[in-house]
Amino acid sequence: MRYKIKNNLVYFNVFYIFYYLLCAFIVFVLIFTFMFRIVTVTGSSMKGTLLNGDKLIVSALFSEPKCGDIIIANEEEEIGKIIVKRVIATEGQTIKIDYENNQVVVDNIIIDEPYLSVKTTKPTDYWEIPSVIPKGYVFVMGDNRPNSLDSRDSRLQLIALEDIVGKAEFIVSPINRITYLY
Repeated sequence: MRYKIKNNLVYFNVFYIFYYLLCAFIVFVLIFTFMFRIVTVTGSSMKGTLLNGDKLIVSALFSEPKCGDIIIANEEEEIGKIIVKRVIATEGQTIKIDYENNQVVVDNIIIDEPYLSVKTTKPTDYWEIPSVIPKGYVFVMGDNRPNSLDSRDSRLQLIALEDIVGKAEFIVSPINRITYLY
């Protein structure tokens, strides 16, 4: 009789261990499906801040992008890929890029960009950037300006808010680069 009780306890404990592991797995999947995502940086357009192959935790729980945020946008229709860029100006803000003096002016204020290590250059496929960012759009640029396909380029132009997947929060891989981005 005692052996049967012990045997039932073993099955009971195994069942609960399996149950809790399954619940934890479901919660993990839900969190990384609807709240956070892991995105791998491809290319060198954010070099200086992000490197090719860095893995980022991206939060889908932010409201409106702000200047300085690093965002992930789905630009499959425009250029055939997902992009990682820095928000420079948001809807309603004025923007002017002074290529000769290497300055970006938003709302008549020269923005401080300590993350830049190279000069801002005019892209080959330049377009006339609107002086005021229209409602529902943001203006983005990569931190490696000479090697960045961004809002200065006629192939990409402005990013629609509905195309923004989320805001990059952390670098989580490789291990020697783990850091909070803000």
